[in-house]
Amino acid sequence: MELWYTEKQTETYGITAKIKETYVNEQTDFQQLAMIETDEFGTMLVLDGMVMTTDKDEFVYHEMVAHPALNTHPNPEQVLVVGGGDGGVVREILKHEKVKRVVLVDIDGKVIEYSKKYLPNIASGLDDARVEVHVNDGFMHIHDHKNEYDVIMVDSTEPVGPAANLFTRGFYQGIYEALKDDGLFVAQTDNPWFKADLIQSVNRDVKEVFPVVRVFWANVPTYPSGLWTFTMGSKKHDPLAVDETAIPKRETKYYTPRLHKAAFVLPKFVEDLVK
Repeated sequence: MELWYTEKQTETYGITAKIKETYVNEQTDFQQLAMIETDEFGTMLVLDGMVMTTDKDEFVYHEMVAHPALNTHPNPEQVLVVGGGDGGVVREILKHEKVKRVVLVDIDGKVIEYSKKYLPNIASGLDDARVEVHVNDGFMHIHDHKNEYDVIMVDSTEPVGPAANLFTRGFYQGIYEALKDDGLFVAQTDNPWFKADLIQSVNRDVKEVFPVVRVFWANVPTYPSGLWTFTMGSKKHDPLAVDETAIPKRETKYYTPRLHKAAFVLPKFVEDLVK
């Protein structure tokens, strides 16, 4: 008998992958968590029925959360990751020599635990000496720390369940206050095909808080529609002002110095959403 995993991405559309093995399927204190082995994408982390990351395409998302932001800030020594318990964003951050400290705050310790066990290549940086891991509410952490971080990265699920507070103007104001005077942040902001309203509302809220706001995108095959957006809010530094010839080459599979500015060139229908 064949087993298939289906993610219902809208009321009438979804993706399906053939399952080789189910490693974990449990209700944590915060969400339904599954680790499944698939034929096409390898090991897949699923939270509340939504694919978070897979062996095959994880590098796209994790590189694009980390590198555009870190290459925009001239001296990103103190970095906070909200969510991201799988460790992929942390792994990419650690490729930057200027980073002295990475704080990861994820509300669900089970994500961290199972990622270390079943996604070791993604979670490889979580035990690095520069990394502090806190199982806590990222929303509360932001509001308890002022003027502390150079860069904040919000690697959240979609705005449901424990992540709902991470898509509010109050959260972005908290991020602003947790950043130093020239700090910046980046967050995943979903896809324009099915979540245009979300992209517009996030863009509007971030613009009310930060003077520099830019949207960029990448192709992530297992995410709804494949076209995934990210929003950067900055107190001072503009990612479009970065000299791409000065960006050091690092070990990446998707992001490159030339792609840095190219990622901010939006398809017109997306550009229209964020005008």
